[in-house]
Amino acid sequence: MQSLYLEQRTWLHGWAPGLKLLGLAVTGSVLFLTEELLVLALAAGVSTVVFLSLGRPAPGARRLVLSVLIAASLVAGFHACLGQVTLGLASAARLLTMTLLGVSLSMSTRHTETLSVFERLLSPLGCLGVRVGRISLQLALMIRFTEHFFIQWKRLDDAHRVRTGRSGGWRLIPPLSILMLVAARRVGDALQLRMGK
Repeated sequence: MQSLYLEQRTWLHGWAPGLKLLGLAVTGSVLFLTEELLVLALAAGVSTVVFLSLGRPAPGARRLVLSVLIAASLVAGFHACLGQVTLGLASAARLLTMTLLGVSLSMSTRHTETLSVFERLLSPLGCLGVRVGRISLQLALMIRFTEHFFIQWKRLDDAHRVRTGRSGGWRLIPPLSILMLVAARRVGDALQLRMGK
């Protein structure tokens, strides 16, 4: 599977993976506890600067950010139609901020580093007989498959645009679902062979 990770080092690559994940968690908590539009707008602005400062993103990252921009606009527009402009803007700002920070994390952190952080955080559960390695692997695979989804969508959309001259839109869902199921099966088979279960 392809990744959003940037091989070219940026300033964010130098930050410890645990610190980046902690920052993401704290930011998400603060954003959902506040209703102040000024704070939310400032957070959206900072996350945009962080994302843009990392340089040219992978095609999958661009597609993901574009999709979220459209979704945020739809959310804001829907709330505006209901007369809840403030709530719509707050929801759109939260969505945009967390997505940009999450993509920035994926672009600057290897999956092995993320997996290592998850294992350290979950290690106390090992005393209770919980298989920490498997849980952290599942979390890492979830993040990886999310990236892979948008990368495959971009490829299918590009191919459809070459053939027809327009975007594939929702018509891409069936072939995209098949590709994702095939990828999941391959990963599952590889894990079964490697882990023996």
